[in-house]
Amino acid sequence: MKDILQDIIATKRTEVATLCQPKPSLRQALLESETGIIAEFKRRSPSKGWINEAARPDVVPLDYQRSGAAALSILTDHDYFGGSDQFVVEARRSGVTLPILYKNFVIDEVQLHQALLCGASAVLLIAACLTRERCRRLITVAHGLGLEVLLEMHDEQELEYAELGPDLCGINNRHLGSFHTEVETSFRLAERLPRDAVKVSESGISDPQTVRDLRAAGFRGFLIGECFMRQPDPGLALREFVAECRK
Repeated sequence: MKDILQDIIATKRTEVATLCQPKPSLRQALLESETGIIAEFKRRSPSKGWINEAARPDVVPLDYQRSGAAALSILTDHDYFGGSDQFVVEARRSGVTLPILYKNFVIDEVQLHQALLCGASAVLLIAACLTRERCRRLITVAHGLGLEVLLEMHDEQELEYAELGPDLCGINNRHLGSFHTEVETSFRLAERLPRDAVKVSESGISDPQTVRDLRAAGFRGFLIGECFMRQPDPGLALREFVAECRK
């Protein structure tokens, strides 16, 4: 007679082994990429409403991968961005092998475990949401789980957080209070970051020339979402953008 319990346990061992496998490195992907584009799956914005409500997490992220993205960012906040942890799961099941940034407002260690379990490679930590000691603790726990950290800063006062040992340093060009966007923020703060930091510019990037200028200023990653998500075919929009960046 077939032992069903043994079959179940064997399946669980496979599932656990999959969870324990090292995830692709976001930091390394950006260092090795020609363009460094982190293409974002973002269906909604609290300031602009629905951007692409019908976009499917089992379609768009894989299209991004095929179209030349160096990595992906997936919004998982539900109430304000229309996201879900399940979106990361579905992206992985569709065949996505690129590094995935778990993008949410992470304030507690349990969210790091959520990111790990759904298949993310890295998590976003926002300096404006955390004290230095809380941020330090979350970075330590994330690294213990095998997750990389993209630490996001917005102004000169937050740059001291870069001393806490994140894997990547992000400059968000969008003020989280007013949602006003100014790419000049990245140019202004770039030289104030540690010399060896892997720098990522976030938000408000819609022109390939801006990517080229930011790369010249020392940035290796460029997080772009609305520029692609507002198009009927986000993957095609990315492919065309990448082609322009390479000219």
